[in-house]
Amino acid sequence: MKSRRLSVWNITWLLFAALYLLTPLWGTAEFSLETGTGRYGFDAYRTIVHDPAFRDSLLFSLKLALATVTVSATLLVPTVFWINLRFEEFRPLIDFIAVLPLVVPPIILTVGILRLFHSVIWLISGPQILALAYVVLALPFTYRTLDAGMRAVDFRTLTEAAQSVGASWPLILLRVVIPNVRFAILSAILLTVTLVIGEFTMASLMLFNTFPVYMEYIGETKANPAAALAMISFAFTWLTMLGVLLVGHGAARRQIQIGGIR
Repeated sequence: MKSRRLSVWNITWLLFAALYLLTPLWGTAEFSLETGTGRYGFDAYRTIVHDPAFRDSLLFSLKLALATVTVSATLLVPTVFWINLRFEEFRPLIDFIAVLPLVVPPIILTVGILRLFHSVIWLISGPQILALAYVVLALPFTYRTLDAGMRAVDFRTLTEAAQSVGASWPLILLRVVIPNVRFAILSAILLTVTLVIGEFTMASLMLFNTFPVYMEYIGETKANPAAALAMISFAFTWLTMLGVLLVGHGAARRQIQIGGIR
């Protein structure tokens, strides 16, 4: 009887949480479909989809996300691996550095980056400066995610076993480290993409027309298309999450099949 009461209580709270989260979403979706009093249609969605600025800003943000993910993974996967394998004494220092982007406001971080690299014309004259800024901004999330994934695996034993059969360090990184932390890497990628797709302050201050900047412009000028754009952004985020999960499960299934054949 007690467990039954607990289950009913849990279901009640789940329903309350669902209503709390889905009611604003429902209101936004309904408003995005309004074309007049008592009339509904997809006019607002057509306005957004046929706007060239929508496609350009979304494509630009996706390119920034790809560049940020590539740089972050290239820098942090080997770094976190070496910290866990050989340099445990430096962990407090790295933890402190990784948390700094959460302490420093993005507006101050942006001004500092622009002043620091103002003389490097090739860097500040293109979107590469924004991608590097996003690498710094995403550092707390990517580092913590990768560190948690690597601390759950005994890489010291795996590395010694790989070295005993003559594996080089690049081969160990590709064949031992990455397969064992692929879900942590995918989680870091998801967090980074979500951050880049939703970041507004840095892009606005650096005068780049990213997807969040476009959303802010539409929100100030058009009501129903702004709601439609919010729903499109929500759907895109969930599709990205689903895609990352499917890629992760597909990679795990292929690895299990290969292991079974062996």
